[in-house]
Amino acid sequence: MKRPIPLLVLLAAAALIPGVCCAQNSPPQTGTNTGGFRQHGPSWRADQPAPRTDANSQLAHIQLLEKARKGGIDIYFEGDSITRRWGTSDPQYKENLANWTANFFGWNAADFGWGADLIQNILWRLENGELDGVNPKIIVVLAGINNVGARPPDDAKIADITRGLKAILDVCRKKAPDATIIMTAIFPRNDNMAVIPGINRINENIAQFADGKKVRYLNVNDKLAGQDGRLLTA
Repeated sequence: MKRPIPLLVLLAAAALIPGVCCAQNSPPQTGTNTGGFRQHGPSWRADQPAPRTDANSQLAHIQLLEKARKGGIDIYFEGDSITRRWGTSDPQYKENLANWTANFFGWNAADFGWGADLIQNILWRLENGELDGVNPKIIVVLAGINNVGARPPDDAKIADITRGLKAILDVCRKKAPDATIIMTAIFPRNDNMAVIPGINRINENIAQFADGKKVRYLNVNDKLAGQDGRLLTA
């Protein structure tokens, strides 16, 4: 059964809202996440693919490659733990999984989020097989909050994060040229309200990627936070 893309966008936005929080300290799918970032040289730039070196992230990559090879994926969700917690079977996120199941049963949707990933880690995963041959109809990208961190981003960091998100868009378009790509605005975070203006500037930049056809921009932050940018409590 065909469903129009605007309806899918609304469903994706509504389904992402439960369990929203900062992505930095997310648990992994298997075991304990020890990080494994490469934080030096060109690999620390957001637009340069960088692998996670911890064993759990390497195992997750193998599992996600296998998920991609199985195929049958029409809607492909990519991101960090905010995305990953939505489709995980971890007991503490059972309400998120129930939300995922309720919203996307029968949609051939697949979750490729991984906890604590930076933009460059997501980019590496996409460049190294996790989107190869999948050919989804729709790709939803939610990334960047871990690059922002808890300190207000300066002009250089805002530009770097913007370039990184554009790199994710570019690799998605290259590997899935027929897909409609939904670039989702970075969500607010409450640990330091001083970061909100920087997040807003990055989101303004992301909005410029949209062409209204194959690339869409989705900002649901007014559903997640008050006028001051502070996340609403459940």
